[in-house]
Amino acid sequence: MSRLEAKKPSFCRSEPLTSERVRATLSVLKGIVTSCYGPAGRLKQLHNGLGGSVCTTSQSAALLANLPVTHPILKILTTSVQNHVSCFSDGGLFTAILCCNLVENVQRIGLTPTTVIKLNKQLLNLCTSYLKSEACGCRIPVNFSSTQILLCLVRSILTSKPACMLTTKEVDHISTLILRAFLLIIPENAQDHIILGKSIIVPLKHQRVIDSTVLPGILIEISEVQLMKILPIKKSDSFKVALFCVSLSGDLSDTGEGDVVVSYGVSLENAVLDQLLNLGRQLASDHVDLVLCQKVIHPSLKQLLRTHHVIAVDRVGVAVMEPLSKVTGTRPIGSLDSISPSSYGSVKELCTAKFGFKHFFHLIPNETTVCSLLLCNRNDTAWDELKLTCQTALHALQLTIKEPCVLLGGGCTETHLAAYIRHKTRSEPEGILRDDGCTQTELQLIAEAFCSALESLAGSLEHDGGEILTDGKYGHFWSVQADSPSVVNWPDLLSRCGCGLYSSQEELSWSFLRSARLPFVPQTCLPCEATDSAGNLTLDCFTAKLSGLQVAVETANLILDLSYVIEDKN
Repeated sequence: MSRLEAKKPSFCRSEPLTSERVRATLSVLKGIVTSCYGPAGRLKQLHNGLGGSVCTTSQSAALLANLPVTHPILKILTTSVQNHVSCFSDGGLFTAILCCNLVENVQRIGLTPTTVIKLNKQLLNLCTSYLKSEACGCRIPVNFSSTQILLCLVRSILTSKPACMLTTKEVDHISTLILRAFLLIIPENAQDHIILGKSIIVPLKHQRVIDSTVLPGILIEISEVQLMKILPIKKSDSFKVALFCVSLSGDLSDTGEGDVVVSYGVSLENAVLDQLLNLGRQLASDHVDLVLCQKVIHPSLKQLLRTHHVIAVDRVGVAVMEPLSKVTGTRPIGSLDSISPSSYGSVKELCTAKFGFKHFFHLIPNETTVCSLLLCNRNDTAWDELKLTCQTALHALQLTIKEPCVLLGGGCTETHLAAYIRHKTRSEPEGILRDDGCTQTELQLIAEAFCSALESLAGSLEHDGGEILTDGKYGHFWSVQADSPSVVNWPDLLSRCGCGLYSSQEELSWSFLRSARLPFVPQTCLPCEATDSAGNLTLDCFTAKLSGLQVAVETANLILDLSYVIEDKN
């Protein structure tokens, strides 16, 4: 009999943010995510001391999934970021860093949590209203008749993930493929309500990145032995397809939705095999050309189908069942009973292909909204990171259909937004405060903490000791290399701002990011040449960044509002 222990009382802590241990833990997490941020972000290697796989990444999705967090406050923060990433794919590090900055900055002020939360909400509303307005100086509309802006968005996402280990030529190649894959999943006759197709990423590791390609339809990996058994088929019309989600192996534990009728004294295995063979004869008599099975096909059934010149491919896996259903125009068959003619689908063409050391069966549909992105990279680590990045880029393009605009990247949106908030809180404080019961002094304190959090976030892009500047006209982000002379003509050292929109040759004045300076009115409406120079712009997904801003502020408010943490130690 096991020993019984008395139940331990729950552990209760009041005012958790006043604890030095909690502050130190939050600072460590901030240091981890901050050091990963941007194209020059440092990689993190996560592994279990007892063994298992090693993850090398700078992406929030992989980082937080492999980072063990035990403190309740950190769990709130990481869970909020993970929920944001699961919905929008991008902006996880942005959200985490901004949330940490807000919590740290507000703690130094000494105002009550109620006041802080009220004013944070007002400043968040000010930000979102401005970012959604036509007068926003860091938002560019997307014109879908041109690919320039979309390519810039994809390229910006790829270059922000250093663990992909891509050269400039490879970034351009993968960016083009991602955009092509995105365009292939948009229906040709799209109306007001668009139902997008699906892009399937097919792995091809230990190959050159430049060998990656996009193909319409689906690639199903097959062995060389299977390839040799597939007979060449040529038809003038389409190929009839049967798609099974039930096992055709004859295993009694998985016979699908139908019934198997067995007479007394008859072997169960033989009865199931007879039913499988009858099914095969029906498929042959219905002139089916291709049988695809999610699971295993019995060798005898394969032989029967081959005799009738029917191609049989099994073990296609659950991941491609939905795309196969779209490509073939059929729903998966889940029974061994007689098949209705309406259960069959068709494809335009069947062929085999070889890429690298792998063989594939290629299904080309009549009307394609499904495509295969054959993705190559030099090693497993780089491929895993590239796959996650491609999924993020594809999702960002899909979100751009809903909100056809992008935000300036490279830290420029954050510094511009900080300049806008400072100006608004100084010039129109009454319009922000309304009836919240807060004073203008409190508003100025919280606004400065909020703006400092945004500017500190932008400054996180610099990892090599360089100086960060902002200009006094647009409020954009400018970076200077470390060890630059203290007295200098700035246009000689600066080239373009962080997003690439403005040149240092304009008549601008600069100041250091964290230096004291008077509020100014940043130029709001973007010039017409913004779209023309899009070939060199760094951009962010509008929907993902706006959501990240909201999640960061709301999560910071939740953490600041915590009065007690109660933990059950049993």
